[in-house]
Amino acid sequence: MWRQGLTIGTAPPAVWIPTTLVAVAMLLPLAYLVYRAAGAGEEVWGLLLRERSWQTLGRTVLLTGAVTAVSAVIAVPLAWLTARTDLPHRRMWSVITALPLVIPSYVAAFVVVVALGPRGMFQQVLETAFGIERIPSIYGFPGAMMTIALLSYPYMLLPVRAALAGIDRTFEENARTLGDGPWTAFRRVTLPQLRPAIAAGALLVALYTLSDFGAVSMLRYETMTWAIYVQYESAFDRSVAAAYSLVLVALAASILIVDSVTRGRGVHHRTGGGSPRAPNPARLGRWKWPAWTFCAAATSLALGVPTLILMIWLVRGLLAGAELVQLWDSLANSMLASSLAAVATTFLAIPLAVTIVRHRGRFAWFVERVSFIGFALPGVVVALSLVFFGAMLVRPLYQTLWLLVFAYVVLFFPAALGAVRTALLQVNPRYEEAARSLGRTAAGTAATVTIPLMRHGLMAGAALVFLLAIKELPATLILGPLGFKTLATSAWGAASEAFFARAAAPAILTILVSSIPLAIMLFSARPGRLSRLWRPLR
Repeated sequence: MWRQGLTIGTAPPAVWIPTTLVAVAMLLPLAYLVYRAAGAGEEVWGLLLRERSWQTLGRTVLLTGAVTAVSAVIAVPLAWLTARTDLPHRRMWSVITALPLVIPSYVAAFVVVVALGPRGMFQQVLETAFGIERIPSIYGFPGAMMTIALLSYPYMLLPVRAALAGIDRTFEENARTLGDGPWTAFRRVTLPQLRPAIAAGALLVALYTLSDFGAVSMLRYETMTWAIYVQYESAFDRSVAAAYSLVLVALAASILIVDSVTRGRGVHHRTGGGSPRAPNPARLGRWKWPAWTFCAAATSLALGVPTLILMIWLVRGLLAGAELVQLWDSLANSMLASSLAAVATTFLAIPLAVTIVRHRGRFAWFVERVSFIGFALPGVVVALSLVFFGAMLVRPLYQTLWLLVFAYVVLFFPAALGAVRTALLQVNPRYEEAARSLGRTAAGTAATVTIPLMRHGLMAGAALVFLLAIKELPATLILGPLGFKTLATSAWGAASEAFFARAAAPAILTILVSSIPLAIMLFSARPGRLSRLWRPLR
């Protein structure tokens, strides 16, 4: 359907026109920051070059690298266990292991402080049972790293699991036939095919860590994002905050360059004939229950403990006579905005993925990196940039649902792009060429061949965007229509007033609601049904 090319001219208009529009949309926050920073005086640049600014930058880099490494250690084994083995209750784990993504970082960080902080629940238990009056401090790097890693590993888990679902098991069986053991076959055959998915997930984890504010502020670990928020809140002139934001953009650009150098350009689809085989579950044998324990431990720390503490808050509040706010309107608003964002973002990611995979060149390289700008910036920066452009250029959209959905697209576009790009890498262009030779149009080939073969990636991308949008707070507070409350804003409003029971109710409802579409998406894309995706070619 699409031939390899080096410039924009080789791509059809149906591909490069939407790709260009997406790139322009992603550049809006950067344009706003440049405009603001241009008005800064010389003293601003002196602040950027002082020793404390370099220390803050170093802490940000350290946290980003550590969180990415820990997330990979958690996500890759979980993806393999839930996609390719006979793990007990595998379908249940395939849903539960992705749910930590829906927990807002500020909620998780507060739970960590309550549970593990000074005079916290854990310390009180130890004092009662063993007389231990003091435990190591959870504040600073250890607490921030642990909290963000437990919340962000699903960014890597979902793309890797989608990639595992699309890999033909014949490759591994051929390696085993030639004398490789199970681990050697996985390392030499499967792992290289997973590299694009791991790289895409690692990129998302790194950029999420750069943009996080809730966990680092609650756990007192100063990063560039914290410095940006302090400047936005404490200074009338936002030029300093814009300058700090540009530093964050430069750091994100450096991560993107490293990603492009290390990603590789190998072929990740079948090149021979024959039909791909759906993966048969690998037998864990004596490792079955240790693997089950690993899944339980990871999800208990990331999901079980926060949910349990939220339930305790809710029950204590109800027993004390606390009144809960009406949540049905907030639920409906969250579902509507998040669903629109998931559909729009995944749909817009398709032409950009086609440009990146099928039409490599300077234009593809540029638009791919531009698309990650919004994800690396704090939500308040993106929201304020859209307020500026909305008030100046598209006033009819100002404070409407559509501008909020547009903000979600800018913020979470890389989440969909990483999964869609990985899925397209596994689609052999010869299938598209065969369909065209049989008389199919480009649109018909895309609808009946390419898109069905990419279904795993599309599902994963939509799930990621939905889960991110439903918990987004700063952009929703700033850009939401008047009176537009979501579950995230309801939880934040109650928590800011110390009504923990009221805050727990929408937080728990967010987790429950998010698990339903995630389960549907994961079950509909399970590996056992992969063979049905190849029927249009027969």
